[in-house]
Amino acid sequence: MIKITVLGSTGSIGKSTLDVIARHPDKYQVFALTANTNLEDLETQCLKFKPVFAVMFDDVAAAELTRRLSLSNPGTKVLTGVDGLNHVASAEEVDYVVAGIVGAAGLVPTLSAAKAGKRILLANKEALVMSGQLMIDTVAANEAILLPVDSEHNAIFQCLPNCQTDNLRKKQIKKIMLTASGGPFRTLAIDELEHVTPEQAIAHPNWEMGHKISVDSATMMNKGLEVIEAVWLFDIPFEDIEVVVHPQSVIHSMVSYVDGSVLAQLGNPDMRTPIAHALAWPDRIASGVEPLDIFDVAKLEFEKPDLIKFPCLRLCYESIQRGGSASIILNAANEVAVEAFLNKTIPFTAISRVIEQALNESVISEDVSELDLVISADSTARQISHQLINKYHR
Repeated sequence: MIKITVLGSTGSIGKSTLDVIARHPDKYQVFALTANTNLEDLETQCLKFKPVFAVMFDDVAAAELTRRLSLSNPGTKVLTGVDGLNHVASAEEVDYVVAGIVGAAGLVPTLSAAKAGKRILLANKEALVMSGQLMIDTVAANEAILLPVDSEHNAIFQCLPNCQTDNLRKKQIKKIMLTASGGPFRTLAIDELEHVTPEQAIAHPNWEMGHKISVDSATMMNKGLEVIEAVWLFDIPFEDIEVVVHPQSVIHSMVSYVDGSVLAQLGNPDMRTPIAHALAWPDRIASGVEPLDIFDVAKLEFEKPDLIKFPCLRLCYESIQRGGSASIILNAANEVAVEAFLNKTIPFTAISRVIEQALNESVISEDVSELDLVISADSTARQISHQLINKYHR
């Protein structure tokens, strides 16, 4: 029986993971579930899956969950904070860790899982964006396994020879093509973006995602972060990663080979497919996703991304080219700016302006080889970003 910790179990990735796990009770057992403040959903999950541990980042929520579970499910012990997350990510009993915490908050427990030599199902792209070389080195040094769960990176993984991620040049890979839906504003005129609302931005046309990731998709920051993630996952230069806007979200990504062949992975837009692939790899299991009906799809479209309309994608390419702490600053500024937009403090178009200004006003450090250096760069960038946001008024 494979024991699994799900980091961020109340988010969209976590819920999809638990749906797949529930379909295979003979293979998988939930060891731990974690959430930030979503008490109600975590309690419900604990009652269904009866994990050994439940972790809440928020102390007040953890105390209330402890009270409730003491009456309904006393077999589950409640932990709290970063220490709790690190414990369930690295516990000896754990086989797999699903890294589904959104944003920078997922970095430390994901590194803990890597240090403990776990199989990591990586949905938290920020962990690699912030600490690419550190994460890759930690995985290698501790013989951990890092499997991509993002639909695009999982698709690339499936299109590689023997699903291997190292030495792509030796395998005659010419180019990776990351597909992007284009988000809800793909066809909107550029001068209308200033007035879009958070409610419009989170209404993704194809995928069901959390608010932050949905806004990232609307700005195309999400695709830029995926470019940076792909650089580290597949050890390939950023120049050889091309973003392709594909509104139907049927082709999840493609790999181009030197002989002219292009391999693509297709499927309905449902995160349970890549989750099931990473859970069972190198085998396959049922995910609950309906098979793709290509006759129903009928037509597939492709476009080049508009870097003027969506400058966040340009900023991501520039950050990975600059190296050092640039990607850390980019990610931190984006998280702060997206939160401000969702709170209606700044307009949609200010998100990219805050990020670009934060990059221009920050000192790019060359050395981010240690966790404390990564955290320091992240903290400083957040302070600068908050100062920039204070200058904006609706």
